[in-house]
Amino acid sequence: MDLNTVTAIVQPTARAAIPAPQPGDAFLAGGTWLFSEPQDGLQRLIDLPSLGWPALTHTPDGLQIAATCTLAELQAFPPPADWRAANLIGQCCQALLGSFKIRRVATVGGNLCLALPAAPMAALAVALDGVCAIWSEDGTERSLPAASFITGARQTALRPGEILRAITLSAATLRRRAGLRQMSLTSLGRSAALLIATTDGACFNLTITAAVAHPVRIDFQRAPTASALAAAIDAAIPVWYDDLHGRPDWRRRITHDLAAELRKELQP
Repeated sequence: MDLNTVTAIVQPTARAAIPAPQPGDAFLAGGTWLFSEPQDGLQRLIDLPSLGWPALTHTPDGLQIAATCTLAELQAFPPPADWRAANLIGQCCQALLGSFKIRRVATVGGNLCLALPAAPMAALAVALDGVCAIWSEDGTERSLPAASFITGARQTALRPGEILRAITLSAATLRRRAGLRQMSLTSLGRSAALLIATTDGACFNLTITAAVAHPVRIDFQRAPTASALAAAIDAAIPVWYDDLHGRPDWRRRITHDLAAELRKELQP
């Protein structure tokens, strides 16, 4: 879609060249959502890919993913052999409602910052103990657990003028066993529930997305019983998300069913 109110595009090549934000600004990464519908009042685009961030960096702490990394680049990453949970990467990329053409343009950071309940990159980041690196307007940088980044539907913890720079997924968590379950109302529909569970053989960690307004992480020190898992889900989620992709009562039911499947799959 043409954004006919835009009068300027800024392409900074260094952090110091990023202009101070002003009303009518928007940061541009892949633009798959930004150009998909009218953006009233938008006057200037600040192009983040022009900063030239490396898409992926394998570090001792895990995998650092630039906010401008496309889903196609992430899906193509060849993980170390001992990263058993790395199969989640491809599954979450495929969970995005969109064609391969969209995945070649859509970015990890854009998916997180848009903060839709069904955002698969949010599920991946929270389940794998991701940490967000955030650039503040004053030139400093702060870290925030991915579990705290999305605070509600279309709401994040970003402060005015802040930019999501990167997400680092934990190497320790990537070595765990993991499982994923997804459910939609239709075969090509947006996720109504997307759950990821991981275990190191003792603890059991469950991440619930799409059925809730923001990611919910439930941690157990040991593998839970079926009844303990069900009780913990209901205690952690008093309100279920409600939109045209699924009613709250149905989302609760399928979340319980999918969580029970993951418990059985990952039990010692």
